[in-house]
Amino acid sequence: MAYDGIVVANTVKELNERILAGSITKIAQPEKDEILLTVKAQRKNLRLSISASASLPMVYLREETALSPVTAPNFCMTLRKHIGGGRIRRIYQPGAGLSEEGLERIIVFEIEHLDEMGDMSTRILLCELMGKYSNIILLREDGTIIDSIKHVTPSVSSVREVLPGRTYFIPDTKKKENPMAGISREDFGRLLSDFPDSCYKALYGRFTGFSSVISEELCFRAGIDGDKPFGLLEKEEQDRLYDRFRELLETVRQGDFSPCILYEGEEPVEFSAVRLSSLLQGGYREETYDSISEVLTLYYAERAKHGRIRAKSEDIRHILKTLTERTAKKLELWERQYRDAEKKDKYRIYGELLNTYGYSLTGGEKEIVCANYYDEGREIRIPLDPELSAKENAKKFFDRYQKLKRTQEALTPQIQEAEKTLWHLDSISNSLSMAETEADLNQIRREMSEFGYIRKSQGTRRLRKEELRSEPMHFVSSDGVDIYVGRNNYQNEEITFKLAEGNDWWFHAKNMPGSHVIAKTGNRELPDKTCLEAAALAAYYSRACGDEKKNLSEKIEVDYVQRKALKRVPKAAPGYVIYHTNYSITVEPKGEI
Repeated sequence: MAYDGIVVANTVKELNERILAGSITKIAQPEKDEILLTVKAQRKNLRLSISASASLPMVYLREETALSPVTAPNFCMTLRKHIGGGRIRRIYQPGAGLSEEGLERIIVFEIEHLDEMGDMSTRILLCELMGKYSNIILLREDGTIIDSIKHVTPSVSSVREVLPGRTYFIPDTKKKENPMAGISREDFGRLLSDFPDSCYKALYGRFTGFSSVISEELCFRAGIDGDKPFGLLEKEEQDRLYDRFRELLETVRQGDFSPCILYEGEEPVEFSAVRLSSLLQGGYREETYDSISEVLTLYYAERAKHGRIRAKSEDIRHILKTLTERTAKKLELWERQYRDAEKKDKYRIYGELLNTYGYSLTGGEKEIVCANYYDEGREIRIPLDPELSAKENAKKFFDRYQKLKRTQEALTPQIQEAEKTLWHLDSISNSLSMAETEADLNQIRREMSEFGYIRKSQGTRRLRKEELRSEPMHFVSSDGVDIYVGRNNYQNEEITFKLAEGNDWWFHAKNMPGSHVIAKTGNRELPDKTCLEAAALAAYYSRACGDEKKNLSEKIEVDYVQRKALKRVPKAAPGYVIYHTNYSITVEPKGEI
């Protein structure tokens, strides 16, 4: 993700529009590295969240409140003393120093406040959004530190101490230039030419506020190879890059932002304050929003949800992987043995030909050459054991034939069972990729325990109660038809044999594990558009698109048939059905209508 200076600039613009001149009515510290300010502005109470978390540093306006500790921490008490009831006079983003504006990942709040003597004074609240170096610092007007949410002692940093009484200065930016200060074409070329690495690395290595994502986007907009050093670019390419650089900075100056989230399948992978055409070309899906706060809220909520479900399902993934690998190895071994056993008829023919032509042997021969009446009389060579008679050699071949025949008969059900198991495990894996809640995971665990893949737990009743909160996905087609998609095998069974009626239509990706999709048409004819939309959902929620839903470019064949044509398979996994007549359609997978 790129929480860069441009995202910060978008945040500053939004805060200026919504809370500038507002008064701070409440201050809380819900986490050890997070402050929550309630600001009354434009006749509304708005909540400003400021986080200095090493993993999720950010500033945004949020809707919900947060629980605070009974006893306020020291930093919270200091803020209440110095800025409680204060009015926000200015919000800006600094450059190399606090006196100039730029693209540093810092937000500065200048707050007017009445001190103990009743005189008006100014306090400065700084939010440094710099990964593990993030901090929230309260200053006097002259730049002296009053306190900070994280103290940086000399033992932690010999370069910059953040302690009460010290003078604040912006951390070293590795001699990066402030792009908002005005960079001429000549200076731009000199700065990037001096950088030994690739062009896109030179951009974020030379200018504050630029991330690798934005740098790659600039190279893409300029139509150049970002992996080339700047000095190896043609003069025309260098000029185009500078022009795109100036256009981006003008966008920031004008506040013409386009907050957006980019998705890979259903998972958010990036957010930005400007459009990222380079990632859109790579197949990512973009969702745009009016507010950068909304983007940050949704992005981190979605990331947290995906991360939480993935963490909670890690044990299931490990078990599925182990079982799949083990079953696949067994199947491969059994199939190899079965192929070897298919040679059994050769030994039966050897035995029968020896019984026919063995009278010509005198003893001690290593082979016999005779006509094979099973192959239009063609000549055949039969190897012999010279120590055995013709009759004994024939018996040896018949014994081997019978052994291979028994092996083949024994392997047939084992291979069939292994193939069913692999299919079942693959279908569970597909269900796991669709799980969004703990209730979904509980249904998957229940299925695995009932089929012996994991041990049955004593909390089965509790899990089944929780499962009631897990429901199949519901869509409405363009024609107003209700469409249901099962998230797992139990839900597939439920929507197909309990929810659907005989004349409703059933969709499923052809010859692969996937979700059952039911179009509830009742006795009406299936509309063409609904048919396409339901088939696209069946293609999307199948193994063809993979766990991360990345393979969306290829069209997938989908079978569809009326529900009354489906039959259950006795003792099979839930949701496993057979049908003998069906229609087929090839569609592009889509996860929504």
